[in-house]
Amino acid sequence: MQKKIFLSAAWEYLAMLNYEVDASVLQPYLPPYTTLDLYHGKALVSVVGFLFNDTKVLGISWPWHANFEEVNLRFYVRYSDGKNWKRGTVFISEIVPKRAIAACANILYNEHYSTAKMFHSIKEEKNQLLVNYHWKKRNQQWNFITVEAGTDLQEIEPGSEAEFILEHYYGYNQLNKDTTIEYAVEHPRWQVYPVTSYLLQADIAKLYGKTFVQFIDGVEPRSVFLARGSAVIVRKPLKIKAASFIG
Repeated sequence: MQKKIFLSAAWEYLAMLNYEVDASVLQPYLPPYTTLDLYHGKALVSVVGFLFNDTKVLGISWPWHANFEEVNLRFYVRYSDGKNWKRGTVFISEIVPKRAIAACANILYNEHYSTAKMFHSIKEEKNQLLVNYHWKKRNQQWNFITVEAGTDLQEIEPGSEAEFILEHYYGYNQLNKDTTIEYAVEHPRWQVYPVTSYLLQADIAKLYGKTFVQFIDGVEPRSVFLARGSAVIVRKPLKIKAASFIG
């Protein structure tokens, strides 16, 4: 039975910088009953900045909490329910500017939200789109993602790395050593802008831990995408336990 809608929003201007990592680095973050989803045998992580707009929780818009930024670090997994393989994401870090949003997501979905000062800018002129996300935790420097792209939207090519990165429709989180939380994320297939330049400046060690420094800090990403985004709904979570797991 399909779960009821928990959250609806528009996710917009998703700037996604993607890096190859050693699969062993991700094992400690892998929820029970899931396996790594590899792209041509490679384990990938993505640093993602995007906008939450027109956000509603259980159909209600919270004052001063409807529009905000998020920056996250995520990787990709698969889960078999015995009939189908579901492709999903696992979040290592999610940063937003609102404490109430972080607390709600952490309690209900066992996410890894924290808060920071954040701002963004979206500028379009002369057929070029410039997207910036800035965030700063206490006693840290400002971090930022900048992506510049053309304004002509393009379809995602089947079998491409863009399709692999963008076409994951579930989220998974470890609740405890025997239980995983699963939630469905629904949206139409997105389009992407043709990226022309990009820059990530961030304190990777302080944000994500020293393990990720060698794979991200000063490293050229293997791909960069800027997706236009769309309206999105997130279903209420369900729990996967050993008794319900059919691998």
